[in-house]
Amino acid sequence: MAEKQTTPKKTALARTVKDKWRSKRWFKVRAPGLFQHVELGETVATEPEQVVGRTLETTLPELSGAGDTGKAHVKLRFRIERISGDGIAEARFIGHDLTSDYVRRLARRKRSKIDTALTVTTKDGVRIVLKPVAVGEQRLQTRLRAELRHKMVSILNEEAEARASPEFVRGMLQGDLSKALQHGLKSLYPLKKIEIRRSVVLGTIADELPTPETSAVAEGPAPAEAAPLAATGDGTAA
Repeated sequence: MAEKQTTPKKTALARTVKDKWRSKRWFKVRAPGLFQHVELGETVATEPEQVVGRTLETTLPELSGAGDTGKAHVKLRFRIERISGDGIAEARFIGHDLTSDYVRRLARRKRSKIDTALTVTTKDGVRIVLKPVAVGEQRLQTRLRAELRHKMVSILNEEAEARASPEFVRGMLQGDLSKALQHGLKSLYPLKKIEIRRSVVLGTIADELPTPETSAVAEGPAPAEAAPLAATGDGTAA
């Protein structure tokens, strides 16, 4: 008798789980205009409202489609903000990380690693938390490390104040910020490697940079715009 009673219960439970899954649907997730609205992937939910707030992570090669595995250590993070009229989940960029194994390889034995953290504000008022890391070829004195850290903070604040948030993020991911730091710090000490190992965007980044015509009217001649990240395999500095 016990066996006869157990079988219908299992069947009913299996039917209930199957029905719940049937009620779900897939939503395509799209990156913001900063990344040329490329598709990030799909997520499943019963109602569109359940998708909002979810976070996704992808690598720079996966996003650009360039297949450059040398940039696979750069991880980008996105958060779904809304569902558009055509049922697409629209996400915004919320920051990036370098993989922990890549950072460990930078700071090998008998090398000095200089870490710091700061919050910068871009020209258009977006606040971004940055965590740069610099590596010296040999062990450095405490005083020199402090001077390098102070100069690093000063340069990053200047770069943020001079750029709108889309341009600043492109520079961060393409390696322009790392080059600016190396150039600005070489008078103190020629560091072997400088990376922005983590960023957290505290505001909303505008989808697109101003057009050259708009910039020319507002501020005079516009600088050359960086190539879209989604269309290149440049990524961040190696």
